[in-house]
Amino acid sequence: MKKRTILPVIECFGSEYEIGRQYGEQAADHIRESVSLMCSTMIAMPYMAEKNAVLAASKAYLNNVRSFDPEALDRVKGMAEGSGMSFDEIFALQCYSELFVNYPRLAALCTSFGVTGSATSDGRTIIGQNVDWHPDATIDLVRITRKDGLRMLVLFLCGYAAYYLTSEGIGNCANLTLCPPAAVTNHVPFAFYHYVAMRQKTAREAMEVLKNISRGVGYIHIAGADGTMQGIESNYHECQLMEPVKGVLVHGNHYETDRFKKHDLAYTYIQDSFHRSGRMRELIASAHGTLTPEKMMVILTDHRGHPKSVCTHVDPKVPAVFASLSVASFVMLPAEGKMYIAAGPPCENEFVEYQV
Repeated sequence: MKKRTILPVIECFGSEYEIGRQYGEQAADHIRESVSLMCSTMIAMPYMAEKNAVLAASKAYLNNVRSFDPEALDRVKGMAEGSGMSFDEIFALQCYSELFVNYPRLAALCTSFGVTGSATSDGRTIIGQNVDWHPDATIDLVRITRKDGLRMLVLFLCGYAAYYLTSEGIGNCANLTLCPPAAVTNHVPFAFYHYVAMRQKTAREAMEVLKNISRGVGYIHIAGADGTMQGIESNYHECQLMEPVKGVLVHGNHYETDRFKKHDLAYTYIQDSFHRSGRMRELIASAHGTLTPEKMMVILTDHRGHPKSVCTHVDPKVPAVFASLSVASFVMLPAEGKMYIAAGPPCENEFVEYQV
């Protein structure tokens, strides 16, 4: 029998500083655990980066963030004061993806989907994914109410906002991709530009933000209540928009863009990504035209290729520090403002409905 875990919703509202402080206060234990996990992971990587070195490295992004979205630093300050951590620790946590990618030794890092129009049973847009990360990774569900009235239901992974559903009917999925580390740090970390994109009025406007600033560590797809859906891949120099094929977008942790493939580190470090995304496409194709949220929830439990399957489990052959698990799974309906979340591997945990 599956477990039914209802995630407490952390309510945050007001200025960016107040939002950060409220989250920091209410998720202090998870934030401390996330900083500890970040540091233990980084020291285990080939460069053996001590905590002070990690914090110092993240400061290379500070001026970039200040120029791009200065209010973001108020949010970081609030998180630090609310959680009792230092500003440097919280800022580094927001740069975790960028820091982590510089020391790639990964097993599995998410498989996402978006289906709309002719692919679904009633034309609704459905997006979602399994969130694969270290088994000790924390998740928090936060409802942010901004001063401008925008509401965001946000799933935080390891203390930073990764997956959004907004009251404007915009939702997203995100996957880590691996390209050679940047020689320069003239880009803005994912957690900061993602927040700006997701506070836009439409999915198209959100994608415009991403086109201008998305560089380096990942893939994102955005879906809107009007059926608009696009993906975007990037490396540290450029990005590429991706359009649905027959109403379907699927992505793993490798590049789909031909010109990005030459330097794709997934061939070395995340070979199971090719299987996971291929399997997801196969399952979606077999039910094309009849897909529903419930069918997508079942697809996310698929175990072909276990343990490095769509529903990922810890591989006992992999050192513990590099272990990966589907620590959460979600399905979103942007037009209805609904997010269904399984708090753990979806094969073992029920999807629970939340409203933005």
